[in-house]
Amino acid sequence: MQASSVRSITDLKNNTKRLVQEVAGGGRPVLITQNGKPTVVVMSAMEHDRLRDTLAMLKLLAQSQDSVRRGERLSTSRQVLRRAHAALARARRR
Repeated sequence: MQASSVRSITDLKNNTKRLVQEVAGGGRPVLITQNGKPTVVVMSAMEHDRLRDTLAMLKLLAQSQDSVRRGERLSTSRQVLRRAHAALARARRR
């Protein structure tokens, strides 16, 4: 993360409203440090959802690659799309 995206927990405590507005307004995620060590990341809900969707798609890709390696029957593009939509729906419900 860039230096401007790293803040101390003290800064978070003293400027919570400003930091939340900055991140929620389309800003990049901010790494919060405690005693100089990375502790948590503050990100917008929209960025969090996008990240979850990306992870769900990567998981599907990894599962597909495993299936190919094991010599399992391949799926049609329609079947893959249906499973992808279902995986995204499950990820959004969590």
